[in-house]
Amino acid sequence: MNEQWEKLSTELATRLSARGIMLATAESCTGGWVAKVLTDLAGSSAWFERGFVTYSNAAKQEMLGVDPLSIEQYGAVSEATVSEMATGAIVHSQAGAALSISGIAGPGGGSAEKPVGTVWFAWAIKGQAVQTRCCQFPGDRDAVRQQAVETALQGMVDLLG
Repeated sequence: MNEQWEKLSTELATRLSARGIMLATAESCTGGWVAKVLTDLAGSSAWFERGFVTYSNAAKQEMLGVDPLSIEQYGAVSEATVSEMATGAIVHSQAGAALSISGIAGPGGGSAEKPVGTVWFAWAIKGQAVQTRCCQFPGDRDAVRQQAVETALQGMVDLLG
């Protein structure tokens, strides 16, 4: 695990533990990479509840309860979809917090409206408004995914303040 990821994961563990809540992840373009980074920390079972890898639209709907109309109207890579993914991760787990990621890591799949490197994030704490953010990351598939992992971790650390 890279040094920055380890630092963020450790800080996230501290903040989750201080609040007495667990985290769930809902990942698409990162394929479970955030969950892997988090569970690289010994003792993560105390604060990491589960990870959903919902790569297909059907998985987002079946596992997280994402509304098919949201995907149809806005796309899988959208604020609406990641918001519903984060909310769904809390609803379908014992977690009190969740983060979600959906993006276009490339090399294909991009469009003029959503070019390769477009990644949407959502962070949620049970009972609070979901926070979202869209980023445009440079680089190849691996670089986009690595930047997405770091952004997801940092966003959750920030939300837990």
